[in-house]
Amino acid sequence: MQQALGLARKALGKVSPNPAVGAVLVKDGIVIGQGFTQAPGEDHAEIVALQVAGEAARGATLYVTLEPCAHHGRTPPCVDAIVDAGVAEVCLATMDPNPKTDGKGKAALEAGGVQVLVGDGAEQALEVNETFAKHVTTGEPFVVAKFAMSLDGKIATATGESRWITGVMARREAHRLRAEYDAVMVGIGTALADDPRLTVRDVDLPPLHQPLRVVVDSRGRLPVEAVMLEEDGQTLVAVAGVLPVMLQAAGAEVVRLPSNDGRVDLPSLLGLLGERGITSVLVEGGSQLLGSFFDLGLVDKVVAFVAPVVIGGAGAPAPIGGAGAFNLADALRLHSVRYEVVGNDMMVVGYPRGD
Repeated sequence: MQQALGLARKALGKVSPNPAVGAVLVKDGIVIGQGFTQAPGEDHAEIVALQVAGEAARGATLYVTLEPCAHHGRTPPCVDAIVDAGVAEVCLATMDPNPKTDGKGKAALEAGGVQVLVGDGAEQALEVNETFAKHVTTGEPFVVAKFAMSLDGKIATATGESRWITGVMARREAHRLRAEYDAVMVGIGTALADDPRLTVRDVDLPPLHQPLRVVVDSRGRLPVEAVMLEEDGQTLVAVAGVLPVMLQAAGAEVVRLPSNDGRVDLPSLLGLLGERGITSVLVEGGSQLLGSFFDLGLVDKVVAFVAPVVIGGAGAPAPIGGAGAFNLADALRLHSVRYEVVGNDMMVVGYPRGD
C-alpha cells in the first residue's frame, strides 16, 4: 500500500478534477503490475496496473488507494475490469467520497466474487485526495493558505523588501506545491508590490500545465505590463467594479463578482472556481487577502515556511491581516500538525478544523 500511495502522489497536479490514485498488483509476493491515474479521459490506476500484469492478474491481490469506480464517466467502470481480470482480493485504503461511487465499487467487487479489505493506509490516502473529496462533495475548491515568514513572524522588512526570507530548498518546495494545485491566488497588493510570475519553476519534473493564476483585484488595478500576463497558462482577474478592458486586451480573463464593502466577495469567487472544475486553490498572500480568508473561515489547510532569521521592526508586515482574534481563546489552532525541515527552514502543515 505504501508503494501504491507513492504512485498516487505522482499523479497530483496532473489529473484534476479526477482523484490521484495509485495501484499495485501482487501475486505470490511479487509485484506484477502497477500504475497511477493518467490524465482525464485516459486510464485509471487500476487499469494501468492490470494492463501491465496481463493474464498474471488472475488470482492476484490489488492494492489501491481509493475505491475503484463503479460508474461510467469518461472511462468505463474499473470494477468491471478488475472482476473480468480474475483478481482475487482488493485492498482499499479509503472509500470514494464521490456519491456516484461511494460504496458501490466495493459492493460490485464483492458481487463479482472479489474479497475486499478497507483501511490500510487510510490517513495518507485521505490527504492525497483531500482536494478531490471537498470538491466532489461540496462543489467548492479546497483552500490552502501558504506563506513564508521570519522567526519573528514577518513577511518583509519595514521598507517592503521580501526576497528572500526562506532558502533555496524551501522556495523549491513552494514551487512543488504549486504544481499540485489547480490555481494559485494572490491579492492585488502582492501583485503590485512583487510583480510575481505565479508559475511553477525550479522543480525536477515540470508540470503538464501551469496552475490558473487568480488575482483578487477589486478595482481592476493590475497593470497590463504585469509579468504574469506574459507567462504560459491563464490569468483570471476578479474585480468588483468596472471591467478593465485593457487587461482583457492584454490576455487576462476578467470577471466581475459581487462585492462585500467594495471588495470581491470571496465565497462567490470560490463558487465560480468550483463551477469551473477548479478543485484546489493555493492562496499565497498578501496579508489582507489571507486575513480575509481566515476571518471568513474559508481556509482548509495551512502550509507555513518559517525561516531562522529575525527581521524586527514595528512597521514590518505579518503574514495574516484581517480582523483576527480579539481573545486568545478565539485564536485559530491547527490540528493534525506536522513539521518538516526543508534546508535551513521549517515547514509547518496543519488543518484549522479537527475533523
